[in-house]
Amino acid sequence: MKDDNIFDIDKCTEKFPSFSVAMCVYKKDNPVWFDKAIHSVIVQTVKPKEIVLVVDGFIPPEIENIIDKYKRDSSGIIFRVVRLKRNRGHGIARKKSVMACSTEIVALMDADDISNKERFEQQLIKMVSTKSEIVGGDISEFIEDENKIVAYRKVPTDDMEIKKFMKKRCPMNQVTVMFKKDAYDRAGGYRDWYCEEDYYLWLRMAGKGAVFANTGTVLVNVRVGGEMYKRRGGLKYFKSEAKLQIYMWKHRFIGFWRCTLNIFLRFIVQVLLPNNMRGWVFRKFARGENS
Repeated sequence: MKDDNIFDIDKCTEKFPSFSVAMCVYKKDNPVWFDKAIHSVIVQTVKPKEIVLVVDGFIPPEIENIIDKYKRDSSGIIFRVVRLKRNRGHGIARKKSVMACSTEIVALMDADDISNKERFEQQLIKMVSTKSEIVGGDISEFIEDENKIVAYRKVPTDDMEIKKFMKKRCPMNQVTVMFKKDAYDRAGGYRDWYCEEDYYLWLRMAGKGAVFANTGTVLVNVRVGGEMYKRRGGLKYFKSEAKLQIYMWKHRFIGFWRCTLNIFLRFIVQVLLPNNMRGWVFRKFARGENS
């Protein structure tokens, strides 16, 4: 008997593995942006079996109305809502959303971003063709107008290059990621690490032998605030990043001199540089500025 969870790569438009989309929402999310985010999942060329939405504490009526809208009609996709009695923070809410998914494959989605219409189709093809356990892609970034792209963040595509890149910077754009729960669970899932929960997870997944891939295409259009690049700094942010570099050294992802260099460069950018200069550095080097 043919396994319904497997598809022929040559006939990929006919059959795909079932998967879930894990999302979170909280009171400060913009209802209009939240609506657009869910809509971008609903209109995919390959649709998920379910959308699992964790409501992180109290939310206003405007967001409740959006949830009610998709509970009534989500184009044949199961729309499940998990409610937390009080706000627990995005890390815990994201972890709860993954735990609540019923399928082996889970795609992450933020409440204010917009997925490319072929995002999931491209990821599933990549996952099967490369036998990967975690697949992401590039992102475009916009401020206010989703058609006016201000930057791109491009990441390596194959497992070897991703793990090499991981020694210097985070190799996956979290908002684009789709993974197999078995690989996620082997690494212990999301754990708390200030502003670095995703990087910490990828490192542990790599340490457990997970196979990585990125599609090499833009999968998600990400909404960023005008001051976002400038805020990527400060002593608390630097200490969290430095601590992660020391973790990487102690667990032999990197050597002592690579660890020292990584911390030194982060200290310059995140602590010494003024906000306006830090913003320019992020736009020019951490992203590909769209000029």
